[in-house]
Amino acid sequence: MEQFYWVRRRWRQLISGRGLYSAPASQPTKSSPELHNTERLPGKRRTVVARHGSHQHEYHNISKGYHGNRIRTTKYSLLTFIPMNLFQQFHRTANLYFLFLVMLNWVPVVEAFQKEITMIPLVVVLIVIAIKDALEDYRRYRFDQKINNNIASVYSGKHQTYVDQHWQEVRVGDFVRLSCNEIIPADMLLLYSSDPHGVCYIETANLDGETNLKQREVVRDLPQQCSELTPENFHGRIECENPNNDLSRFRGYVEHPSKVRVGLHNNNLLLRSCTVRNTETVIGIVVYAGHETKAMMNNSGPRYKRSKLERRLNVDVLWSVVLLVIMCLTTAIGHGLWLSNLKEAPFLITDSVSPALAGFYLFWTMIIVLQVLIPISLYVSVEVVKLGQIFFIQNDKDFYNENLDSRIQCRALNITEDLGQIQYLFSDKTGTLTENKMVFRRCTIAGVDLKCNTMNQTSRRLEVYEQEDEAMGRSQTLKSRTSAKSLSCKSLSCNRSSLSLQTLTGYPEEEQEPPSPTLHQQSPFSSPMEKHVAPDRLLVQKLNCLSSPLFLLRDASMELTYIVDFFMALAICNTVVVSSPNQPRHTSIGANSMHPMLPILKSLDEIKMLFQRFGLPRFSALSPPHNTGSPRSFTRKYFTRRKLGSWKGIEDNMVPLNVGDMSRLEISNGEQGSAGEPGADELIYEAESPDEAALVHAARAYGCTLRGRSVEHLLVELPGMGSLAVRLLHILPFDSTRKRMSVVVRHPLTNQVVVYTKGADSVIMDLAESPKSAERSDSMQGHIRKQTQKHLDDYAREGLRTLCIAKKVLEEEEYEVWLKHQVFAETSIENREELLMESALRLETNITLLGATGIVDRLQEEVPETIEALQKAGVKVWVLTGDKQETAINIACACRLLRSTDHLLTANCGSKVDVILLFYITSSPFKFQRGDATDVTSGFAMVVDGCTLDFALQDDLKDNFLELSQHCRAVICCRSTPLQKSQVVRLVRDKLRVMTLAIGDGANDVSMIQVADVGVGISGQEGMQAVMSSDFAISRFKHLRKLLLVHGHWCYSRLANMILYFFYKNVMYVNLLFWYQFFCGFSGNVMTNSWVLIFFNLLFTSAPPLLYGILDKDVSADTLMKLPELYKSGQNSKAYLPSTFWLTMLDALYQSLVCFFIPYFALNGSDADLLSFGSPINASALLIILLHQVIESHSLTWLHAVVLVGSALFYFSFTLVFSMVCVTCSPPSNPLGVDKLQMSEMHFYGVCALTTVLALIPRLLFHALHNTISPSNTLKAAMMDQFNPEDYCKRMQRWNQTQAQTNVKSLITVEHSDIMIPNCDFRLPEELKEFGTPSSPVLS
Repeated sequence: MEQFYWVRRRWRQLISGRGLYSAPASQPTKSSPELHNTERLPGKRRTVVARHGSHQHEYHNISKGYHGNRIRTTKYSLLTFIPMNLFQQFHRTANLYFLFLVMLNWVPVVEAFQKEITMIPLVVVLIVIAIKDALEDYRRYRFDQKINNNIASVYSGKHQTYVDQHWQEVRVGDFVRLSCNEIIPADMLLLYSSDPHGVCYIETANLDGETNLKQREVVRDLPQQCSELTPENFHGRIECENPNNDLSRFRGYVEHPSKVRVGLHNNNLLLRSCTVRNTETVIGIVVYAGHETKAMMNNSGPRYKRSKLERRLNVDVLWSVVLLVIMCLTTAIGHGLWLSNLKEAPFLITDSVSPALAGFYLFWTMIIVLQVLIPISLYVSVEVVKLGQIFFIQNDKDFYNENLDSRIQCRALNITEDLGQIQYLFSDKTGTLTENKMVFRRCTIAGVDLKCNTMNQTSRRLEVYEQEDEAMGRSQTLKSRTSAKSLSCKSLSCNRSSLSLQTLTGYPEEEQEPPSPTLHQQSPFSSPMEKHVAPDRLLVQKLNCLSSPLFLLRDASMELTYIVDFFMALAICNTVVVSSPNQPRHTSIGANSMHPMLPILKSLDEIKMLFQRFGLPRFSALSPPHNTGSPRSFTRKYFTRRKLGSWKGIEDNMVPLNVGDMSRLEISNGEQGSAGEPGADELIYEAESPDEAALVHAARAYGCTLRGRSVEHLLVELPGMGSLAVRLLHILPFDSTRKRMSVVVRHPLTNQVVVYTKGADSVIMDLAESPKSAERSDSMQGHIRKQTQKHLDDYAREGLRTLCIAKKVLEEEEYEVWLKHQVFAETSIENREELLMESALRLETNITLLGATGIVDRLQEEVPETIEALQKAGVKVWVLTGDKQETAINIACACRLLRSTDHLLTANCGSKVDVILLFYITSSPFKFQRGDATDVTSGFAMVVDGCTLDFALQDDLKDNFLELSQHCRAVICCRSTPLQKSQVVRLVRDKLRVMTLAIGDGANDVSMIQVADVGVGISGQEGMQAVMSSDFAISRFKHLRKLLLVHGHWCYSRLANMILYFFYKNVMYVNLLFWYQFFCGFSGNVMTNSWVLIFFNLLFTSAPPLLYGILDKDVSADTLMKLPELYKSGQNSKAYLPSTFWLTMLDALYQSLVCFFIPYFALNGSDADLLSFGSPINASALLIILLHQVIESHSLTWLHAVVLVGSALFYFSFTLVFSMVCVTCSPPSNPLGVDKLQMSEMHFYGVCALTTVLALIPRLLFHALHNTISPSNTLKAAMMDQFNPEDYCKRMQRWNQTQAQTNVKSLITVEHSDIMIPNCDFRLPEELKEFGTPSSPVLS
């Protein structure tokens, strides 16, 4: 596959006119001018020169358009706040609509109210939102000022020294000097580090949440490489890419006056907001400043999505508009007909206006009168309700994680109700379902699965860790299908338990102040359980043979070579940063760092001869060294600053090391090299992933210890040899396409160039080919591959994560040819990633398989219970993982995603024809099923590998894949890439039109989290990338259960009922005004004063819906957790269906008829005036609306009583005071004394009481009949909450039995049978004949 990729890439280059690459004849260095001048790249790039130096005269022309370092995240200033805020608010359609009404009311011929009155609703909404925006912007302003006024040491050309300046004064081209623990003010190119190896360590927690240190390197081949940089002497010109938001990429080069170019990469860039650690002084030149820095370009603010309920709300608002137009047209037509039928027009109507024109004018007048029908305050109320819901979610103590001191984060503010409608859940495995705390358990080397002889010791340690676990919370260990006896014979004895998740940067409790950066800290992936490895005795004895001159058997020597190379690869094939408790992390080497049990070594000559004699035929000799010295002097001489290509000098300075007797190396109880207390020999490994940490700790347990790391060298301690210097030539980092990483080193004993590779077994096993130099090696490699594959399958069945280890020895000529391509790729700006990929693929071929590792990653606590509850709730759970198929199945069984009675469909297809045949075969058994597909086929589960998934996601097979997956209770996609994860989520979301939720914890899950309707990130062991891209962030997978089943159910039901209630009260009150038009000649007049009309929805009835949407509780949290089936009501949108909306409208119509005509008939024939007629109508409408909410509420508290009674008292108080003091407040009518007189008569209260009862009786009868004849599951559950504990338990058991019997009737249990293809009816489809026969079995 790699060869095909390379050929395709070269062919594209050839046909595009770029031509084939022709490397220089001689081996170049990374600063070779011949190499760099081979490419002049077009396109827009950034040129950076020093602000003070030889290029000062052209600095202003070059950097004229570059941003300064001052940041401004505020939207407004004092001068622009009012116009810009109004401009942004009027982007909302509702605000524009009401602005149109205000302007319309200023037209004399259609004026309905006083001009000022119609402005009140819009002004109130605008002021409230403006105050909120102003407070938020002021907080941003204070934060900006704090950041901009930070101090940095910047070089001043005037003073010829570094001076303190504010961050906002820094410019592109400035030289900035930073000390340890200082925050980087801008994106800088690292030009100097006080570290003798030219490295700098930064902490990126402020950027991506990762607390482990990252290593950055000084730009290579600078003139002042060994001394502090002098800005005046820097004459280079920097060419780099334009500002972008890619945190993992930086491309460019430095061009010196001699036209020599030095390539730049991401490890040369110090990013803004990161913190310098463990480095005394660094100096860099600013290349991006202010809003052009990568940190600021990634600062997109909070996430905003449109929820499903909000989309439904917008549709119903449009229906309200249609209803408004119909009512206004009816009134306009009625007014025109009324005028045309009048023989003598009233004096208020001018004769010059025709009935048609008068009807047209009245249409717009009624738009103003009935404006309340369009709920302008509904959108504001929905935002307030969602903020209240988020407040209660964030303050739920069940979401609090004591170990991390963290709680749930709600990053998306407007999709809380979507949590109650999830139908599909897509989950990552590692770190999401599991702890992501890796423990080295087993390994196979040279085809030999190592046996365990220390199970008793490990069991004792397991008991200790389990006791510590119980204090922090129970969790579940993965159950192996292999018996304990077989495990004790086949696996390395390692602790399989783990502590609960620890604080990533925690300090000891007794410390009152944070320790200095050089002191010991709790680093990621370094819990006692993760560090503890109990070595295999037999393997230790074999390693001890390195120091024995009697061990000369040829067969054994080959095995020993494999063992040494295997653990060498575990120790150095990584990017681990090494530190010690009391030393900086890059210099943790000294006399005390040697293993205290190791004797002094004999001589390096004997070790050389040993490896020559024991090694593979391709090993070569190393010329003997000439110097001697102690291990400390060796470390001091070796780890000194040297340029690339100076191996000869290092070889001359290497000291001889003595070989001692390793027979005394015994397996202790953890005092050495395990998870013991901090001591003289303790090392701290800062790893980027838990896998790396577990492998390095495992190598150390066997005596192969990584003790130091610099840019170009590693210090490794081997059993019987002491510390050896390993020259690090290249690191080919891991990526999701290659699924592996490699390091190229010069072997310390053979002086050969060796490539060590580790990666996914599916990739490494394909790349591992037999050497062609020896038949014996060929047959041995074949045997090793066969045995290793067998052991990998065993590991996967036990639920272990597997990695393969391999090596490749390069001839010098082969390495030189590859180096030309690699250097060319590293120094390219355009297409650098593709060129580096090609170079890596070219190197990682014909590798020699050394062995494989098995790492255990246990489940988080309560994961099985959570998945089981979600499945009962009707949520289909898919697991998308990059692990092996067997591992994924084992984990799925352990977390109860798969059941023992499930019929498993495994799809492993090697070609598209296989996939087509798979879908054709599996479609037949389902076509003849009857009944609901979900219930009938609930015993089926499907497992798809990455290759099959790649074919299934093609356009012509998507529908078939979805059809098959819909018949499966669970789907597991293994060996899937991040791109495939997002494609699967998008396919299900768009094609099935269902609500999807994606949950993950790492950067590889970001794409699917962003694609899903709801994205949930877990703040785990792999940084905060997933959290920063998510809508909600939790610390454990178990929290998803309550988040969906309880808060999701509540948020959806509360908000849906509140929206329906809002539409109800608006339609009900507007209809009162509409009915009056039939009695006033459709003149647009109203029977109440305009102030009460405007304030009725704005003030008098606005608070109760907010309380209803925030505090209503139909079922208790405990019941929702125990009965996950109640969640299905939200999935089916039962609370807010189109039918529910129209029934609510009909109810509002009925209540408005009762509310209008009861007072009308009660006052008919009396001398009551217009306002006296409207007073009981308004009062009755208020009581009906408030009591309607009481009927609909599922829970009533004292807060409800206060708000409801307070709203009623507020109305009566306002109208009473208004009628007593207002004389000309509502011309031409005069409300003086009207309401005071009405409220003093018993007739008024009788009419209000009768109207209220008659209006609400149908609603009460409907609820009584419906709840008696066909009660919902939610109502049944709510009734159980009212029983005493004993009755509650009995009814709960009865409920579960009833549900189980219902489910059993609809299940098809397939135990041992396979899907059979009927021979008589089966024919190969026509579309398959053109492809030929399948290449492999497609269904098992």
